[in-house]
Amino acid sequence: MYQDLIEKKEKLAVIGLGYVGLPIALEFARKVSVIGFDINEKRVEMMRQGIDPSNELDKKAFDGCDIEFTTSLDVLRQAKFFVVAVPTPVDEHNVPDLKPVKKASETIGKVIKKGDYVVFESTVYPGCTEEDCLPIIEKLSGLKNVVDFKLGYSPERINPGDKKHTIRTVIKVVSGCDAESLEEIAKTYELVVDAGVHRASNIKVAEAAKIIENTQRDLNIALMNELSIIFDKMGINTFEVLEAAGTKWNFLKFSPGLVGGHCIGVDPYYLTYKASELGFNSRVILAGRYINDNMSNYVARKVVRHIISNVSDVKSSKVLVMGATFKENVSDIRNSKVADVVKELREFFVNVDVVDPHADSDDLQHEYGFGLAAETANDYDAVIVTVCHEPYADLDENYFASITKPHAVIADLKGVYRGKINKRNYWSF
Repeated sequence: MYQDLIEKKEKLAVIGLGYVGLPIALEFARKVSVIGFDINEKRVEMMRQGIDPSNELDKKAFDGCDIEFTTSLDVLRQAKFFVVAVPTPVDEHNVPDLKPVKKASETIGKVIKKGDYVVFESTVYPGCTEEDCLPIIEKLSGLKNVVDFKLGYSPERINPGDKKHTIRTVIKVVSGCDAESLEEIAKTYELVVDAGVHRASNIKVAEAAKIIENTQRDLNIALMNELSIIFDKMGINTFEVLEAAGTKWNFLKFSPGLVGGHCIGVDPYYLTYKASELGFNSRVILAGRYINDNMSNYVARKVVRHIISNVSDVKSSKVLVMGATFKENVSDIRNSKVADVVKELREFFVNVDVVDPHADSDDLQHEYGFGLAAETANDYDAVIVTVCHEPYADLDENYFASITKPHAVIADLKGVYRGKINKRNYWSF
């Protein structure tokens, strides 16, 4: 398989061209012939024109790439090596939503042939690839894993907005259904991963490795968030505490904040869901999730309490929320906990304006029921800086004074303006 790919006798296909799939497809397309498949014709047409719908890659990223973007199963059928990179979200009850990955499995089942390879990159719980996806492929294709085709799993490690930790610079975990497939899959990924690959002993190990990467981060951030609540009651700034504690060589440097996005705020639920199926109810992981999921309400209520103590009619109060994406310098609004802050503020009948230099107003309206303000006012009772986008970094207290009333509070969730705000009330974690 590997030799046929590098000689361009066979093609590699990437199914799902979002934040994960498109960068992978373009990297492979510099080495082998690639088919980029997605079910969204509008997005596919943009990519044909060298435009990344996710606004992560510039036009130059498409240069020199041997890739055909398509929504056609007939075109997809030409591939011999399939990489699945579709999203794996949770529903409103935090239950894993496997519809995208199952639909992708159905697609593969319709086009797969003897001798083909299928590698899943979507984040799932241990066992999902072989227990949920594989049966769909086998049923629709009439083929058997190991005997007729080879199955593998290689968890994605894409970090939106991060130009340092890229596909090429981060070690890639790979796994296969047998020794032969493991080597073929590993050699294929080594084409585009300069940092090298780690060969996991089996697919479940690789799935579990991905899940705990983000679960570990989630728990550490939850600890920081809980500490920030405790320290706030003591009148201590958490960021100052972390600076002091961070002088010790083995102190792990995590910070409090809103935990959203498509990874940290989602992946732990896949693990706890599977654990529950097996009769084990997680305590530590779910405790961390509870803390992080409730930080939006904590922030909103902290601001509302300040407003109540300074404004006679809360319904006339105005709050500016700066930042709507789940992290700085990206346009990604998936699972943004800023939306929960806005929702909670509105539960108290506070008037809320939202601004963001990267987010799309229509996308926010469609996803969360609010858009971006056309302009910033000059009479806010509070400003919440939720995401430290680059344009916000150089703002000073004169700017905040110009858009707020004298009694206003500046809630700086990232601690960016610590020690710089004196003309207004200041609060941070």
